[in-house]
Amino acid sequence: MLKDILSKDERDVLETLVEESENIVLCCHTNPDGDAIGSCLGMAEYMRYRGKRPLVIVPDLFPDYLQWMPNTEKILRYDKHTAEADAVMAGADLIFCLDFNQTKRTDAMAASLESATARKVMIDHHLEPDMDCTLVISRPEMCSTCEMVFRIVWQLDCFTMMTSQFAAPIYCGMMTDTGGFVYNSSSPDIFFIISRLLTKGIDKDKIYRNVYNNYSENRLRLIGYVLYSKLVVVSDYHAAFFTLTKQEQRRFRFIKGDAEGLVNMPLQIKGLKLSISLREDTERPNVVLVSLRSVGNFPCNKVAEAFFNGGGHLNASGGRLECGIDEAVEITKKALSHFASTLK
Repeated sequence: MLKDILSKDERDVLETLVEESENIVLCCHTNPDGDAIGSCLGMAEYMRYRGKRPLVIVPDLFPDYLQWMPNTEKILRYDKHTAEADAVMAGADLIFCLDFNQTKRTDAMAASLESATARKVMIDHHLEPDMDCTLVISRPEMCSTCEMVFRIVWQLDCFTMMTSQFAAPIYCGMMTDTGGFVYNSSSPDIFFIISRLLTKGIDKDKIYRNVYNNYSENRLRLIGYVLYSKLVVVSDYHAAFFTLTKQEQRRFRFIKGDAEGLVNMPLQIKGLKLSISLREDTERPNVVLVSLRSVGNFPCNKVAEAFFNGGGHLNASGGRLECGIDEAVEITKKALSHFASTLK
């Protein structure tokens, strides 16, 4: 049986906030991933059960491989419908902030979120939450925000009333945030949760195929190009990195989501502890998006914090540099040198 995720006071506050609110917004971070979208859709389904009118607002486009999930057609994109989203935020009674710990992680949506007078609830599993919220539910030890949403609904004795429209996005978010349950997923509780989600009739194999076997030919060719031509292996530091320029992304007709999982692949090399991806933003000049993955006890989140204006989890982190790709490479080399003693 699962231990409660909420204290008595937290449970009371959450239930009061939901009960007193009608117009509820659920939002997540920019470049939404499976956990961000899954936790929003899962919590929205719970809100519908409670008789509320939830609306999911995301800062920008989310990948094609997530658009199969139930109710994605109801999601409002802030970058495409800014005026409408601002009005919804301004008129909300309650805003759930899911899978992010700072408003800056919502980019252009941050000002609207900060100015909204609605009470706010943060549900997140990242370190060091820093937002002004009525209720902060921060559990960095959890594998995903989707795990947290499941546990909350379970503790509120409402899981039996949930359907596959709740279970599918929750499972998807847990799966994607653990790389298919490969990392950050050693807790027996995770597999108990999976067993419960399966009782709702979801097809876990189909969900896996929808996410991991649903790419274009260009994506496959991009992977081959990166691994053959772009991968730099620094054997002395048991690390690797690669770059993707705007020109290269255009060459392979890059769409959002095509880089998903690329940064994990170098870790298949025996003895490698750290992998770093440096990808030029296709929309903004002099912005390099950084993804980091590590194995074992090596803290890639510390590398992200120290050199890439980012952070995250022990084995999965991200960041961003405001510079050109060549300077980003030099910063990466300095980062590897700085952490050399830990990597060796």
